[in-house]
Amino acid sequence: MRYVQHHSGLLQLHLPPEGAVMNLTVVQSGLSADDMRIVSATVLPRSMAGIKREFGFQALLTPEGYSPKTDKGRARGYSTAIMYFAPANLSGYNVCQYRSHGCTAACLNTAGHGGMALDVNGLNAVQRARIARTRLFFLNRFLWNELLVREVSRFIARAVKKGRVPCIRLNGTSDLPWETLRLNDGRTILETFPTVQFYDYTKHAGRALSNAAGLHPANYALTFSRSETNELDCESVLSAGGNVTAVLKFCACKRTCKHETPSGLSYFGRPVVSGDHDDLRFLDPTGVVIGLKAKGRARTDTSGFVVDTYSDACSSTDPSVACTTPHIARAA
Repeated sequence: MRYVQHHSGLLQLHLPPEGAVMNLTVVQSGLSADDMRIVSATVLPRSMAGIKREFGFQALLTPEGYSPKTDKGRARGYSTAIMYFAPANLSGYNVCQYRSHGCTAACLNTAGHGGMALDVNGLNAVQRARIARTRLFFLNRFLWNELLVREVSRFIARAVKKGRVPCIRLNGTSDLPWETLRLNDGRTILETFPTVQFYDYTKHAGRALSNAAGLHPANYALTFSRSETNELDCESVLSAGGNVTAVLKFCACKRTCKHETPSGLSYFGRPVVSGDHDDLRFLDPTGVVIGLKAKGRARTDTSGFVVDTYSDACSSTDPSVACTTPHIARAA
C-alpha cells in the first residue's frame, strides 16, 4: 500500500501484483467527477480511438510530420517524436516550475497548430489534447506509464522500419525530470530504452549541470535554456561543458523569417551556432551557445528573455539579404 499526495487530497494506492489491475481508493479528495473518472480507470484502451474517447487525446507522442523543425532531422537520418503537455500551469498542474516571466509570455505553445482557430477560452483541439494529456499524467500515472512505454516502443519500431535513428524529446512544452521519474517497474523511461537517444531543454540549472557532468544516463542530452533571470547559471553550465540556448532577435522580419543566424556571433564568450536547422541538440558541439530565432510572441518580447542583437545593418526584411550584426558579449 502506498499513499500519494495529490494537490487536492491524499490518495491511497494499492499496488497490484504483476499482471493484475490497479485498485485505487480515495481517502480524502476534492477531485471533480471527471478527475475521479480518470483516477479510477484501471484498464488502458488498446486503440487510439479508445484512448481519445476515454482520456481526451489520441496519443502521448507527436510523431514526425507535424513539426517542420523536427522534420528537418530526417535529412540527417533521424526520426523525432515530441511530447507536448499544457505548459506552465494551464492544465491546473505546473509542469514548468523554473520558467521566467519572459519565458512564459513567449512560450511557443500557441505556435503552429496550437494557435489556430482558438475559441473564446483560448483553446482548440490541440490545446485541449495537451491539457488532457497533462491531467492523465498527474491523475493516473500508472496508466500513463503503460501508455508511454507502448508508444515509445511503437515509435522506435516505425523509425527503424524506415531506416532512421529514433530520438525522443519528452519535454516539448514542459520541464520535467525524466531522469528521476519512475515507471511501473521502478525504472525510468531512459533506463527502459537505453539504446534510444532522448533529449530535452531545461531551465533547471542543477539538472543541466548534472547532465554536463555525466551523472545522467548516457542516452539523455540536456541543453540549458537562457532566460532574463538566469545568466549566471548559463555561465556555470557553459563552464561545466554543457550547452546553452538563447533566443535571438537579429532582423526586422514581422512574419516568418527566412534569415539565417548571422555568422561570427559570440555570447558569454562562446561561439553561437544555429539551432534552427534542426532540433537534434545532442549532435551539437559542446561548450557553445545555440542561437534560436525569435518566433511568435517572442518577436515582441521586452522582458529581456530575447537577446536583441538588432542593428541598422540588419534591418532588411528581404530574406535574400544576409544579416550582419555586431558580436554580443552578453545581454544587459
